[in-house]
Amino acid sequence: MTLAYFDHNATTRMDDAVLEAMLPYFQQEFGNASSRHAYGIAARRAIDKARKQVAEAVGVQPVQVIFTSGGSEANNLFIRGAADSLKPAHIFISAIEHPCVLKPAQALARRNCDQWVMHQLMVNAMGQVDLDAAGRAMNEHPPGLVSAMLANNETGVIQDVASIAEIARQQGAIIHTDAIQGLGKIPVDFSALKVHAMTLSAHKIYGPKGAAALIVDKRLLLRPLIYGGGHENGLRSGTENVPAIVGFGVACELAQSRMATTARQVSLLRDHLEKGLIGMGAVIFGAGAARIPNTCYFALPDIEGDTLVVKLDKAGFAVAAGAACSSVNPGQSHVLSAMQIDPMLARCAVRVSLGTSNTLVQVEDFLQATKHIVETLRHISSL
Repeated sequence: MTLAYFDHNATTRMDDAVLEAMLPYFQQEFGNASSRHAYGIAARRAIDKARKQVAEAVGVQPVQVIFTSGGSEANNLFIRGAADSLKPAHIFISAIEHPCVLKPAQALARRNCDQWVMHQLMVNAMGQVDLDAAGRAMNEHPPGLVSAMLANNETGVIQDVASIAEIARQQGAIIHTDAIQGLGKIPVDFSALKVHAMTLSAHKIYGPKGAAALIVDKRLLLRPLIYGGGHENGLRSGTENVPAIVGFGVACELAQSRMATTARQVSLLRDHLEKGLIGMGAVIFGAGAARIPNTCYFALPDIEGDTLVVKLDKAGFAVAAGAACSSVNPGQSHVLSAMQIDPMLARCAVRVSLGTSNTLVQVEDFLQATKHIVETLRHISSL
């Protein structure tokens, strides 16, 4: 049985062109980019090219791209690195942030409980940051740091980051956005978002795992998490993962060139999927808000999400019961909690995130399989 992969917000299959670009740097071009001989120079040139490709994807200069091992490291680098360069103040994050933003913010507040104080930016029932409430909160507690994700990994809801940034800047705060789920799905422009820092990741855009970047304003002062040889302008020491960085660059270039076509393709599939799910009585979380085009987060009342995920896997469909990074700590989604979704309905949540390989036939088959599973489970419950 061939498994239909409907979990692209967790990770993506590497594009053939990305793999082809990476392969020489595992064996033939294996040099250390810090070395001054021909092998090292070739590696450095490859990194420089990739840095330019990533920069062009979000409208910045290559010097603003700091490569890291993943989105989690990049988010930690911003929060901890910026906090170490500032006077203690209030830190605001949206209530729906990924754990790799939420947890370092919490750790910062715990470690410096008499200095850094964490606050959450509340969201409405559609999962959008309440801008009026954000303005009032930041006026009452002037922030030093603010972080609000561009697109949520569970609901797909897009935030008005530029407006949040304006509020933060009025208070003299440093503003960051985790744009990992937005890249390649919607236009992402660093300047238009009015942020000081932005996180991107390769493996969400058909690139390799182990490569990501923190995009920084040239005037932003950060202290590194990792000290050593002074790589990445002194902000991230360690021998560069040249193959992964090369793959990241190519993935960014491909994502930009294909974005309009991909968005149109997956949005048509998602619309068809949601029409079928609503016909079964499903609730679509965040349906009234602007969302990235590939994501559908739904619940069928009285059908537990974990159960449905397992049954669908056996039927040949890979979906998620929320965020992949939280699967080791199962429980109700903090995103749905922030949206004030009834806990009983939140337990029924399932996420479908579509990609370039998905087809209308797969969506139709998914709907048929889901309908059959739901009817069977409800029949068992009624006995």
